[in-house]
Amino acid sequence: MTVPARLILASTSRYRRGLLERLGLEFSVEAPQLEETPAAGEPPPARAMRLALAKAQAVAQRHPQAVIIGSDQVAAVGDSILDKPGDAVRARAQLTRLSGATALFYTACAVLCFDKASRATHLDTTRVAFRPITSEEIERYVARERPFDCAGSFKAEALGVSLLERIESQDPTGLIGLPLIWLAAALRGLGYDVP
Repeated sequence: MTVPARLILASTSRYRRGLLERLGLEFSVEAPQLEETPAAGEPPPARAMRLALAKAQAVAQRHPQAVIIGSDQVAAVGDSILDKPGDAVRARAQLTRLSGATALFYTACAVLCFDKASRATHLDTTRVAFRPITSEEIERYVARERPFDCAGSFKAEALGVSLLERIESQDPTGLIGLPLIWLAAALRGLGYDVP
């Protein structure tokens, strides 16, 4: 029986780490140390895929025998990209923009192993429809949940679900930051026991 290669998550996201832990595999985490500057005119899905691959490649260069998972998420409403707000002022502004609107969350995932010349990629798209939200509700929500490290300024897996009308997704974990349905299949294909 062949033992699968060491597994590394190329991310500093506590959300991605928590999601990957659900698969019950041993893995380590390493920061990709990558500049995430957007390219001019780059569509959100292309940006998500470019950054997911770049994160995986950055860590794979340091660990060519390991299997590396890179992931990135880009959220957009219309032509506006919704980055992580970082503070309450930006979070309130994002949620005001999202009130009554629909946002698209593009979550890209790449699995690489340089030594095995293995590369698999996937893009998950989730549509999130927000109900009309009053300024008082936005204020209360931001004060309670402090979603400053989440694109779109909400956490669907927590209190943020109360701001929504519906979520349309093929993989609910994609919205949180790592599409586990696809990833589990990709890792099984590389010899990992999932489940």
